[in-house]
Amino acid sequence: MIRAISYLTFPAYTASDAFFEALWELGVTHCFVNLGSDHPSIIEAITKGQIEKKGQFPRIITCPNEMVALSMADGYARVTGKPQCVIVHVDVGTQGLGAAVHNASCGRAPVLIFAGLSPYTCDGELRGSRTEYIHWIQDVPDQKQIVAQYCRYTGEIKRGVNVKQMVGRALQFATTAPMGPVYLVGSREAMEEEIPEYSLKPEHWGPVGPGALPEGAVETIAKALAEAKEPLLITGYCGRNYAAVGELVKLTEAIQGLRVLDTGGSDMCFPSDHRASVGLKYGVDDSVKTADVILVVDCDVPYIPALCKPKESSRIFHLDADPLKQQIPVFYYPAEARYKTDAYTAIQQLNEYISSNETLSKKTKSYSDRWEKLKEIHSKRLSSIQELAQPSEDGNYNVSYLTAAIRKAVPEDTIFAIEAVTSTVFVADQVQPRMPGTWINCGGGGLGWSGGGALGIKLAVGGKRFVCHIVGDGTFLFSVPGSVYWISQRYKLPVLTIVLNNQGWHAPKRSLLLVHPNGLGSKATNEDLNISFAPSPDYAGIAKAAAGGNLWAGQASTVQELDELLPKAIEAVKGGVGAVLDAHLDGAHPGPGMHALVG
Repeated sequence: MIRAISYLTFPAYTASDAFFEALWELGVTHCFVNLGSDHPSIIEAITKGQIEKKGQFPRIITCPNEMVALSMADGYARVTGKPQCVIVHVDVGTQGLGAAVHNASCGRAPVLIFAGLSPYTCDGELRGSRTEYIHWIQDVPDQKQIVAQYCRYTGEIKRGVNVKQMVGRALQFATTAPMGPVYLVGSREAMEEEIPEYSLKPEHWGPVGPGALPEGAVETIAKALAEAKEPLLITGYCGRNYAAVGELVKLTEAIQGLRVLDTGGSDMCFPSDHRASVGLKYGVDDSVKTADVILVVDCDVPYIPALCKPKESSRIFHLDADPLKQQIPVFYYPAEARYKTDAYTAIQQLNEYISSNETLSKKTKSYSDRWEKLKEIHSKRLSSIQELAQPSEDGNYNVSYLTAAIRKAVPEDTIFAIEAVTSTVFVADQVQPRMPGTWINCGGGGLGWSGGGALGIKLAVGGKRFVCHIVGDGTFLFSVPGSVYWISQRYKLPVLTIVLNNQGWHAPKRSLLLVHPNGLGSKATNEDLNISFAPSPDYAGIAKAAAGGNLWAGQASTVQELDELLPKAIEAVKGGVGAVLDAHLDGAHPGPGMHALVG
């Protein structure tokens, strides 16, 4: 029998009540929770808020796994631009966030993470004192340090009287560029504290406003681009602000011949059907080697020097919310000038300067031959991409054919949540995103983001938009599918998942060959390298089991099977049921998954 410590019970106003009020007042609409013994007052506040503040209280989403919880908040925040909250259990729940903290940091997702602390009193001195064995075991020296290096801010709620100010300060850091995760902790005693009711003025707690380029910089960069023979703009995540995409298009049409290389940091930044598009590449493209002026805008890795470098004579300018990359210890790219600025604001400034400067306008209008040349180059590139999307003679298909088929079959405004790892460039070439917000990539290197990320995206857009989740087979397992598809069913979040089944992790072998192209590993099999997933798991069956059977599941090993099953999977999702299609690339992969149910 558990002995409860007796306190007077009445509808008191506690720090936990104020915590949730602050979240709502400052724009947080959802809390993705994984609750534990540190949360009695949190649970009381949730129960009270749901009864008393209907429609004025964050929606609570139960997440059986912490990484999925943070990935959902990440996906939701990326689509809406609004910060969301994740609540986890002391140090162990914080550790359970795993790679999702890295992803939210690299992907610039504004998320507030709250975790309880083990109680700091032992003898019942305060409400919230230790009452369970585990409270000693989970008392660690500095819980914040588990995630501090990935966060824009960490802090502790020590008393209830300023809990709202602590939430406000944390959210200011989360929503100020470069956006990212923040982490707050609070002991049971602090969160149980009874305090007078009070409110904040939300307008006092907004993010720091965007920075603009100095006038001299606008002139220098505009003239450099206008006078360049082969100008190039490299970007990675400026498309988070949809308006920035339109300004980029204007800039390429003002300076005809300017090309845009999208490094796929996390967002669609430039329409793939525009003649100035070089497409999505990860740090290696000939355009980098031949450009004489390069403008880097909101980009973490513009190129990989060991594989692809600009000419020594190239002029390089770097515009970024974080030009020094303060969370990347080793980062040095040559640039004659760097500016901490907002991408949309800066590009708009360049457009306004060029259009208002008669000399530059006349000069750029003389580039019609370059404009036509871009059209020719772009057309050839699209033709070569189309050639890749052909079935093999034996009726099997590759990732290019598969992705082309998906692109044709899903609605035009589909949002793609992509975690295709070594296949990402092939997927991007076939998806060819044209609309801002329709391509969302992890942004980080913590595999497993896309399962929860896709659900967060779907939660944000609701029934208005179709969401397609394309994921590698190894990454599918990293995503904790048992949690993902339970949540999908529980909260009616139907998403189309395509598993790129190539029987293992191909990324480690690619990394091996880049360093040891003729080494022993280059001649070894995937089994010998310990990166094989043969025999193939039943990926669709795993998802269906997690959803309690209420999920469409199928496998396609041939073009004929794909043509038959893909439309059924899409119709299932449109009908409100999640779907997982296990796509066996380059032929059937024998294993226990071959018996998977269809439908």
